[in-house]
Amino acid sequence: MVPKMDEYPFQRVPKVAFLFMTRGPLPFVPLWDRFFKGHKELYSIYVHTLPDYMLNVPVTSAFYGRQIPSEEVSWGSITLVDAEKRLLANALLDFSNERFVLLSESCIPVYNFPTVYEYLINSAHSFVESYDENTRQGRGRYSWRMAPKIMLYQWRKGSEWFELNRELAVNIVAEHKYYPLFRKYCKPSCYPDEHYIPTYLNMFHGALNANRSLTWVDWSRGGSHPARYGAPNVTVEFIQSIRNNGTFCLYNSVPTSICFLFARKFAPSALVPLLNLTSTVMGF
Repeated sequence: MVPKMDEYPFQRVPKVAFLFMTRGPLPFVPLWDRFFKGHKELYSIYVHTLPDYMLNVPVTSAFYGRQIPSEEVSWGSITLVDAEKRLLANALLDFSNERFVLLSESCIPVYNFPTVYEYLINSAHSFVESYDENTRQGRGRYSWRMAPKIMLYQWRKGSEWFELNRELAVNIVAEHKYYPLFRKYCKPSCYPDEHYIPTYLNMFHGALNANRSLTWVDWSRGGSHPARYGAPNVTVEFIQSIRNNGTFCLYNSVPTSICFLFARKFAPSALVPLLNLTSTVMGF
């Protein structure tokens, strides 16, 4: 999957691959269809569901026919990493796919497609949270049986909702030295989807990583799941607060106020009010 030539021997317009991981329905398909409209040559979509679920969308939808061969997935297990690798592997088969973003059924875009596309295609870094946390939920999940291949000082944690360039996507799909350690020793209380890619990138590709997520999420309420937002929560002010939350982050080593391109976790009831805000707030 890695080109041996400096330039592709054919015209190649780089695309962004949107990887949706869901158990079943995608309630925000109408919102995403509006987001994708008019940009067919610049994106690809891949959907991983439970094996017995068939995605039911109109023929005119960008999601039509975009399910990939899937396997059973359970929360907190290595099967989540398997699903991520399965999505990446399918997306890598299209040589035009240059950037790869993982999303769930509760994710929404908070900017229009041209803004998201330019942000990703022109980025010098990938976007994966990877941090050292000296708590029971961080270092406490490390198993000494992973040594010496993975040491405690190399162990990292982060959100599973990544964004990768093609080089890192190839490396993660091809990686077979450290994945078996996670499969064997990172059991459900370890949550391998929060540690496998962050640890691997920290060990070998830290310079290529912006070390932050592009997906906004609210953990302020505590617990093992983030806050969930429905119709009553969707206002102009709320979406604007996600788009510009008053903080700055680095983009290509320069400070920027655009830190999040996507947001979660939204309930299906949020669809109609979100559709009412797309043209006035999100620009699509």
